[in-house]
Amino acid sequence: MAEPREGRLSEGPAPELVRSAFRWEVGLAPILWPGIGPADLAHTTMLIEVGVLPHEIGRRLLTLLLELQALPLDRFPLDPARGDVYTNREHWLVERDREAAGWFSAGRARREATTIAYHLAVRERLLALTKASVAYLEALLAQAEAHVATIMPDYTYLQPAQPTTLAHYLLGFAYPAMRDLERLRAAFQRINRSPAGGGSTNGSRLPLDRQRLADLLGFDGIVTHPRDAMWQADGPLEAMAALVALLLNLDRLAEDLQIWSTEEFGFVELADAHARTSIIMPQKKNPYALAFVRGVTGDLIGRLASMAAVGKTPSGQVDNRIFAYGEVPHALHRAIETADLMAGVLRGLQVNRTRLAQRASEGYAQATDLAETIMLEAGLDYRTAHAVVGHAVRRAAPEGAPLDQERLDQAARDVLGHTLALSAEAVRAALDPEALVAGRTGLGGAAEAPVRAMIDEARRAAGEATDWHQAAQARLIEVDEQLLQRARALANL
Repeated sequence: MAEPREGRLSEGPAPELVRSAFRWEVGLAPILWPGIGPADLAHTTMLIEVGVLPHEIGRRLLTLLLELQALPLDRFPLDPARGDVYTNREHWLVERDREAAGWFSAGRARREATTIAYHLAVRERLLALTKASVAYLEALLAQAEAHVATIMPDYTYLQPAQPTTLAHYLLGFAYPAMRDLERLRAAFQRINRSPAGGGSTNGSRLPLDRQRLADLLGFDGIVTHPRDAMWQADGPLEAMAALVALLLNLDRLAEDLQIWSTEEFGFVELADAHARTSIIMPQKKNPYALAFVRGVTGDLIGRLASMAAVGKTPSGQVDNRIFAYGEVPHALHRAIETADLMAGVLRGLQVNRTRLAQRASEGYAQATDLAETIMLEAGLDYRTAHAVVGHAVRRAAPEGAPLDQERLDQAARDVLGHTLALSAEAVRAALDPEALVAGRTGLGGAAEAPVRAMIDEARRAAGEATDWHQAAQARLIEVDEQLLQRARALANL
């Protein structure tokens, strides 16, 4: 049972409060535990260094905190009746050294330690998501490089649009992935600002060294205003928005691939390792990995809205904070898994080149180029050329007949009253998907040279993101070790 409340309260928490709110907060321990220990060590170290905490008392407190830091969560006696993770740790300290534990909260509110732990949890997961996103981008680029010459129909509204290559199509997802990496880095830079040392709501009369706390915890800067440091609503929203944007980009590719993997399209097939069979229908190979990507995206879109909803409160409220502690790290973890999954799907994807090339020659995907040829060769304006080709398609489509010079001439007679006098060579070139793709040599075009240039650009972005991730990760590992070394030195251990 919990001890009676000190201060304003004269009795312990009601059972219904323990079963609901307190149990919820204690349930956040797996997320907050890895970061709340460093927060406590850094604060105690700083208090000793600035002379607020007597050295001998500080040494005893640090010794206990280092023991607690080494204690696995599954061996720590968490009790919802004692409140949240912070107050459970405080109770553990009190049981062992009441005098030293009395200094545990000097100069800070409980929300400071848990907010720091949240920042550390989010920045760790943002780095992991960056790594997973780079792996996804590299898998995408590997497929693109393998299919620079794979002709296929591009689609709009799920209708054949123009001939392109599979490489060019896939690169349409590489650029969003590059922007996702930029958004993750920006979100990391903002979450990696220290909320520590703000006192309560308006600073502290104690000589708290906020820069020292930021350095001990590996933060790149400080959230200046104490209220802003503790009750940000836009911070969780930014992190959620960044990962939802990333997931939407994964989802759009997953939805296309799911359609393309049907018997009706037959363009791609997932590796068996990313599929699931039907228990009742033995012929089926369900693209389960893609369905899961779509489901996760939908789920986290809802959680993004949830973060906005709980953040819509008067300032200085607990709502967005306690729910963000769990929702944002959990969502980031799901996004990491989903990016890993899509990278695996791409690496194992089998492409039916023959089927893609066949469909590129069907469905009148050359119609735009044919209209442009008429415009250039026959001197017609594009609107008129468009009308001629559209008329030819309208007459050929019911029979599934291909476009040719004879059908174009008949369409021209119907629309213009005379033939076009196009050369057979010009018509053949305008109907050849490979020739049409090869002609798109401008920036961003589907011809080989611009496609390879885009692959190179995306590879450079992936390399830069990898370098940044590795440098940031190495720095945080070094900072963690330095904090432990400093705490051990002050504790004379």
